Amino acid sequence: MTREEKNQQIESLTEVLKGTDIIYIADIAGLDAEQTSNLRRLCHKNGITLNVVKNTLLKKAMERSEKSFDELFPTLKGNTSIMISDTGNAPAKLIKEFRKKADKPILKGAYVGESVYIGDDKVEALSSLKSKEELIGDVIMLLQSPAKNVVSALQSGKNTLAGLMKALEERAA
Repeated sequence: MTREEKNQQIESLTEVLKGTDIIYIADIAGLDAEQTSNLRRLCHKNGITLNVVKNTLLKKAMERSEKSFDELFPTLKGNTSIMISDTGNAPAKLIKEFRKKADKPILKGAYVGESVYIGDDKVEALSSLKSKEELIGDVIMLLQSPAKNVVSALQSGKNTLAGLMKALEERAA
C-alpha cells in the first residue's frame, strides 16, 4: 500500500469516526468464509457497518479525530474490525446473537456516546443499554403518567363529588 493510499484510508476513517458516536472494535479472526459472510449479512440487516481495518491506520485516524479515543489504543492489536451503528446497543446484541453459533466476534472495546468500554466482558452491559428512541419513550411515558393520574382521579371523583353534593343537599332540606 502506497503512502497516498494509506493517507486516503486514514482520511476516510477519520470522517467515519467524526460522523458517529458509536464504534465497536472487535476481533473476528478465525471465522471461516461462511461465518464471515453470515456475520456481514447480519450486520447489514441490522444497520451496522462492519469493516476490517489496519490497527496503525485506525490509530492515526483516532488521533486526528476531535473525540478522545486514547483509552481504546491498547485494544488495537491483532485482527481488528470496527462496527459502526446509529444505535448504541445494536452491535452488542448482534455479537451476543452471533455467538450462539460461533465463539467470535470478540469485543475488544467500544466507544458509545463518549463512554469507553474495554474488554469482552462488557458485551452484556452494552447490550442492555437503551437506545435513544427507548429513552425518549421512557421520558414521554414518565411525563404522561402524572397527567393520566390526575385525569383518572378527576373522572372517578366526579361521581363521588356528585354523590356528596346530593347527600349534603338532602340533609339541608
